[in-house]
Amino acid sequence: MKSYLKTFLFVIIVLTTLWYISNPLNALDYVKRPEIVIAIGVLIITILMNGKIVKDLHETRFEKLSKEEKEKYETQNDWLSAAYTKLVGKNRPIEEEHEIILDHNYDGIRELDNNLPPWWKYGFYASIVFAVFYLTKYHVFNGENQYTELETEYVEAKIAIEEYKKTAKNLVDFNTVKVLTEESDLSAGKKLYDLNCVACHKVDGGGGIGPNLTDENWILGGGIKNVFKTVSEGGRDGKGMIAWKQSLKPLEIAQVSSYLLQFQGTTPAEPKAAEGEIWIEQVQ
Repeated sequence: MKSYLKTFLFVIIVLTTLWYISNPLNALDYVKRPEIVIAIGVLIITILMNGKIVKDLHETRFEKLSKEEKEKYETQNDWLSAAYTKLVGKNRPIEEEHEIILDHNYDGIRELDNNLPPWWKYGFYASIVFAVFYLTKYHVFNGENQYTELETEYVEAKIAIEEYKKTAKNLVDFNTVKVLTEESDLSAGKKLYDLNCVACHKVDGGGGIGPNLTDENWILGGGIKNVFKTVSEGGRDGKGMIAWKQSLKPLEIAQVSSYLLQFQGTTPAEPKAAEGEIWIEQVQ
């Protein structure tokens, strides 16, 4: 029993160490790397086989000892055996069972009045201490309960989501969008414009079916926020541009909106007459 207990403890230590070192975010990380699963399996099998070998050798050597040597060996100062015995306790030898047998007899089955194992009693005492502590903290001093913890986690999660949205381009909306200036974003915006917008606004933004994008006039408001919203939600009902939110991702809408704003102040070949009102960007 002692050998298997040591083996079990050693396996737990090894697995805990591997878990700590690898610092996995998900248990599926191990599945994604089968070499780790195989290595851990081989290690566990090796440890168990070693424990079995050690146990067999121990039993073989023990059987060769004399009676006096066996008694001396069993009474030697082994902290693990002493701790195990202290937790489990000792049962009466079978020769002494008649002293603790109870007057319960069912179909020849008798009951012994053995003492409860110490580990059970220690656990029971510990549960009483814990109950007093729990009662005092949560019912006397009104400690945080599950509801307050949940509310705190909701607040923290909301803050984390808002911080994540600030850097996640694909989660922008017309309230959080900003003009994109990186060459990669503007290049992607040009491709989207040439594919989807040229038919109505022309290559140079001078306007055709759609309004002129080079002047200072805007029908639904200028600036990146208004342009993003117009591209996403569409123009005026019945005669405006379709809503592109079903076809384009938020990042793509931000890219094409940032690109078409570059037409401001340029001179197209055949500019369409200005429509809407002059837009003046509000400085915040």
